[in-house]
Amino acid sequence: MAARAAPCDRGASLTNFASLGLSDALLRALDDSRFSQPTPAQVSAIPHILAGADVWVQAKTGSGKTAAFALPILQRLATRSECPRPIPVSTLVLVPTRELAAQTAEVLASLGAHLPTRVKTCLAVGGVSINPQMLALRGGADIVVATPGRLLDLLDKNALRLSAVHTWVLDEADRLLSLGFADELSRIRAQLPPRGQSLLFSATFPPAVRELVARLLHEPVGIDVDQGAMPDASAIAQRAIEVDERRRAELLRHLLKAHGWSRVLVFVATKYATEHLTDKLRRHGVAAAPLHGELSQGARARALEDFKASRLQVLVATDLAGRGLDIAELPAVLNFDLPRSAVDYVHRIGRTGRAGDAGVAVSFVTAQNSAHFALIERRHRLQVTREVIVGFEPSDVAVAASGNGGVKGKRKSKKDKLREAVARAAQR
Repeated sequence: MAARAAPCDRGASLTNFASLGLSDALLRALDDSRFSQPTPAQVSAIPHILAGADVWVQAKTGSGKTAAFALPILQRLATRSECPRPIPVSTLVLVPTRELAAQTAEVLASLGAHLPTRVKTCLAVGGVSINPQMLALRGGADIVVATPGRLLDLLDKNALRLSAVHTWVLDEADRLLSLGFADELSRIRAQLPPRGQSLLFSATFPPAVRELVARLLHEPVGIDVDQGAMPDASAIAQRAIEVDERRRAELLRHLLKAHGWSRVLVFVATKYATEHLTDKLRRHGVAAAPLHGELSQGARARALEDFKASRLQVLVATDLAGRGLDIAELPAVLNFDLPRSAVDYVHRIGRTGRAGDAGVAVSFVTAQNSAHFALIERRHRLQVTREVIVGFEPSDVAVAASGNGGVKGKRKSKKDKLREAVARAAQR
């Protein structure tokens, strides 16, 4: 792996898609999808991918990374000679979540709509019966978009082979190269040909991940768009609101009413918290649904579709929704719980402010997590002003416990305790 990524040309966004050597069929599909101009990530990556190089791309969320690998892959497949039957799998796209896999398959289908020869794409994800996926693969496939676990299930059942794969893609590569997927990825890699094209895309490549990348790629082209992962401040307004931990749900409802957000993606730490907060919101008349890994795939798909269609105002999710999902015109995301990893903060807030739209990312800062938010700021060289909303001011005791402001804790009077008890009862 190159010691340092090559920054993309900041004037590259002025290039048009035709100048990248894409076919007329792909240009028509781009026009249908209202892609008028390539992003810097696409301008920088597409020529190298078409040339057959190994490539890793670090680019901000919302920078068009999926199209950056989908377009050259489709271009290559459209010009191939007639394939034998069954079709050998020539391209493998691995992603960490089912939702992102489905979205990627949709992008491939949309961009390949006008190709002169059909490019067969199969989706392989868990949470649903494996039998329809085995049936779909019976005639082979040009592209398989998969989550690692289900792909291994299919390989164990001899439903497909990877011996003819010449291009494999890791989207959200930093997540796939983390410890959670390390064993699965190693087993998959062992079944791929020793030489082939490797493409890695992510908004973040921490140093430890870059060391792993060095072993996977051969003389790669490294592309770091804008030299950093944090979304543009001009696109996403970042806010940090101090609040007592027990009043966060109440403050969330206040913000929904005060700002009139049509939709808000709310991140929490656990599966239980998604259900608990959703129930609270519903009891106050807010159209909300949970999204977490223990839901059936059907329930997950319905919740996401209802949210995208604005049938829900709030989607309460774990970090399952923090990776790669493209939710058009999403006005706000809110960190009800802060992410455990500073890296995940980037991915979470990147769900808003996409494709030129403006967005806001709000984080609730409590006495318990104040130090962690300060760590997130240091890691990303941020300085987010702490706000206090009138009527939701943190108690003196909470502020003193956090070590912020130097306010000494005060003993609460019986009247104060009674007032807080009434407020908590109203919140329930």
